[in-house]
Amino acid sequence: MSIEAVKEYLAGCGLADRVIEFAQSSATVELAAADLGCEPARIAKSMAFAAGEGAQLVLMAGDARVDNARYKAQFHQKAVMIRPEELVARVGHPMGGVCPFALRPGVPVWLDESLKRFDVVYPAAGTAASAVRLTVPELQAAVGDRFAGWVDVAKGWRPDLP
Repeated sequence: MSIEAVKEYLAGCGLADRVIEFAQSSATVELAAADLGCEPARIAKSMAFAAGEGAQLVLMAGDARVDNARYKAQFHQKAVMIRPEELVARVGHPMGGVCPFALRPGVPVWLDESLKRFDVVYPAAGTAASAVRLTVPELQAAVGDRFAGWVDVAKGWRPDLP
């Protein structure tokens, strides 16, 4: 897939004008936040996990990390990240550009509770030098029929919990 595929997908949602392209890499939370001039927590990072022979995405806030125990309780399997060299084949986007739009068939998308504290978040847009500015309700709507639900599988973002 490509940024063109993501733009086409988002055009179908009336959101193509929200895509932001950068001259340099925004492949990490820190780089994306610096390029956007926002706090790192607002970067909606797309975590690609193995799900049998396929994949599933969990989007979480940039300051969150996967809580393995919560992940296992939610999905009844160990959290196994897809290797970078398999991302395009299994998800449809390369490392740094993984996003919940224009995905390979059968890839469900989960949104983590860590995103709900923000009005605006920034997921990638299919390349390691792109982002999309969306409200959380717009993000959920744009995921469309791939939206599998809200989960609570992240740690490190709550001030009262590790």
